[in-house]
Amino acid sequence: MSTGPSSAVPRKTTTLTLREKHERREPIAMVTAYDCPTARLADEAGFDAILVGDSLAMVVLGHPDTLAVTMDEMLHHARAVRRGASRALLIGDMPFMSYQADEAEALRNAGRFVKEAGMEAVKLEGGRAVAPAVRRIVRAGIPVQGHVGLTPQSVNTMGGFKVQGRTAAAARGLLEDALALEDAGCFSIVLESIPDRVAAHITERLHIPTIGIGAGPGTSGQVLVLHDVLGLFDRFTPRFVKRYADLGAAAGAALEAFRSDVQSGAFPAAEHSYAMDDEEWRAFLESIGEQLPEASATTRR
Repeated sequence: MSTGPSSAVPRKTTTLTLREKHERREPIAMVTAYDCPTARLADEAGFDAILVGDSLAMVVLGHPDTLAVTMDEMLHHARAVRRGASRALLIGDMPFMSYQADEAEALRNAGRFVKEAGMEAVKLEGGRAVAPAVRRIVRAGIPVQGHVGLTPQSVNTMGGFKVQGRTAAAARGLLEDALALEDAGCFSIVLESIPDRVAAHITERLHIPTIGIGAGPGTSGQVLVLHDVLGLFDRFTPRFVKRYADLGAAAGAALEAFRSDVQSGAFPAAEHSYAMDDEEWRAFLESIGEQLPEASATTRR
């Protein structure tokens, strides 16, 4: 019998895993990631799910909102995340106009996330209006995560990135949206930027887990953008973000130190360089018709 450390492979997270955690009332932890290195970090940290979010447009590509990112860009980054993560459930965020035009196009694009990028689920923004597309995608065997509340792809309709559901009518609309998505077959729903008591009530009414972002502690789980968590994105910081590190400042200081060393000649030093045997160096010079200068007596081995 082996007495060494366990070599058991961590259990692969699936939509069923999330459902089981929800039934046990265990919090679900999700984070966004956009490339292989950050996906590997998130996977090794033990997150249940990794979302390749369309926030890629703002956080990585520098756009002012999420509307500009394309399907091809999302697939490119989703493939990179796939290469970095093996345990977490991987969810591809369907970008603006990849599912709104018609249900057939929505299904085709959802299928691309699975077939071309190795995603295991997709996420769509919207409630009752997208329920038919959700139903069609789910019927094809692709798990769908819903998203209601502040839906960034509707930023122009909403008049900006504003909290949703603050009136009785708006809160009822969010509940009806969430119920419609559950009925359409969503395995979970993201609730973004809505009052905490509204989010908690929606969570209690649903039989599927909710993932909150700016929705208080009463949801089934939480998600944040990895770059916000690590302090790598500072264009703006939403109220709901908790920064756990300031890697942006650390990275800036490291880069300034590198630039300074280059300009002063301190880098590269001898320990950063490769040597060549003197005999080989002489042979090289002779082969090109040159000789080793007499003043060069230093042996480099």
